[in-house]
Amino acid sequence: MLKAKSLERIMAANEAGTHKLKRVLGPWNLIGLGVGAVIGAGLFSVTGIAAAENAGPAIVLSFLIAALGCAFAGMCYAEFASMLPVSGSAYTYAHATLGELVAWVIGWTLVLEYALGAASVAVSWSSYVTDLAKNFGLNMPLQIPLGMIGDTPLVIDLGAIFITCVLSLVLMRGISQSSKLNMVIVAVKVTIVLATICVGVFFIDPANYVPFIPENTGEFGHFGWSGILRAAGILFFAYVGFDAVSTASQEAKDPQRSMPIGILGTLVVCTILYVGFALVLTGMVNYKVMQGDAHPVATAINMTPFPILQILVKVGIIGGFSTVILVMLLGQSRVFRSMSVDGLLPRFFSDIHPEWRTPWRANMFVMVFVSIFAGFLPISTLGNMVSIGTLLAFVIVCVGVMVLRKTRPELPRPYRTPFVPLVPILGILVCGVMMLGLSGATWARLLIWLAIGMAVYFLYSRRNASARDSERITAALGEGAAE
Repeated sequence: MLKAKSLERIMAANEAGTHKLKRVLGPWNLIGLGVGAVIGAGLFSVTGIAAAENAGPAIVLSFLIAALGCAFAGMCYAEFASMLPVSGSAYTYAHATLGELVAWVIGWTLVLEYALGAASVAVSWSSYVTDLAKNFGLNMPLQIPLGMIGDTPLVIDLGAIFITCVLSLVLMRGISQSSKLNMVIVAVKVTIVLATICVGVFFIDPANYVPFIPENTGEFGHFGWSGILRAAGILFFAYVGFDAVSTASQEAKDPQRSMPIGILGTLVVCTILYVGFALVLTGMVNYKVMQGDAHPVATAINMTPFPILQILVKVGIIGGFSTVILVMLLGQSRVFRSMSVDGLLPRFFSDIHPEWRTPWRANMFVMVFVSIFAGFLPISTLGNMVSIGTLLAFVIVCVGVMVLRKTRPELPRPYRTPFVPLVPILGILVCGVMMLGLSGATWARLLIWLAIGMAVYFLYSRRNASARDSERITAALGEGAAE
């Protein structure tokens, strides 16, 4: 359970026969995937919530803190992705450095990032579609109340389920077609963000920035510096997705060069857009007004005298949400596929379609799984779960870089994380502090999720992986290598 798998065996097993994926993505495709995954509900929905409940106008500082943690982790991801260009992201990197048990934990945790990330954005997608319909005089509620469970209303979100199913079908058809669709929508989305910043700057009320850091209410996480810290942990959700680039490693052309460009390029582009956007949003709309607002960007744009801009921004946001869901669904199916190749999940998840060359059955399972969460859970619960799961994954990747530098210093590294061990240690510290800033309820949900994962591992995955190991390695490397 604690023995690391060699990089050579991981590469061979993933490139063997029926597991091989098609390499069609270049650096710009990868940056497009990253930006498509990152700019979404975290920017368009969660920004307003975190400003209203945690940081006020100082949400800008929260974005910078979150970006700092991402930068440290991103450099570690880039090193791994250039060395080990196979799908699986942090799960595969953990397997190569820290052993099967830690790999299972991180693979199980990545479900929180990708599956619940897709679900949370699907909820925002549905909310914005309902709001856009009102611009055309249509009352189109996609959230249908089903009753009450105690004091909690039970609602089914038909819009969230619909978009999850449609984009899952697009992914089953092929990565090349999915990438082209993503690039078109990303161009529209970035244009909308820039237009919002350029137009919104003329409608800023300086009084909305006072006080820039609202006084703490006496409760940790509610304004003051503790609020900035908690908002950083919550807004980390806004950066979730740059690591999804690494799940497409096995579908990238020249991955040793293109993967670092895709990962780090995504971070640079998105951080610049986020900081500018947050400054304009909190300047246009007082943070107190954004309390409970599921679509603060639409609220801000409605303050401008340009009706056509209001409609175009909402259309762009809806399209932007679509790309986030697309890349999150892609990432989850690829992680499941890698775990299946290793025997930790059933073979079902690694079956590749003979014509489309995609893990279509894994996509189908993820479609059903995400639809259930998107249809019934609120975005605040989903967003916090995504943040803590992603932060844990980043911590393990940073640890993995330091371990592999000690255990396999001779391995070629097309991209090397600078200042090791300083950068990985800083990544661990920043991500760890943001985890501590999240609520106790979020931590409790994480521990429950990990307990369920441990039960699955010891009752099924561990035994099944051992039984299939010799068979898998023999098929991939030949009898001599297996011995």
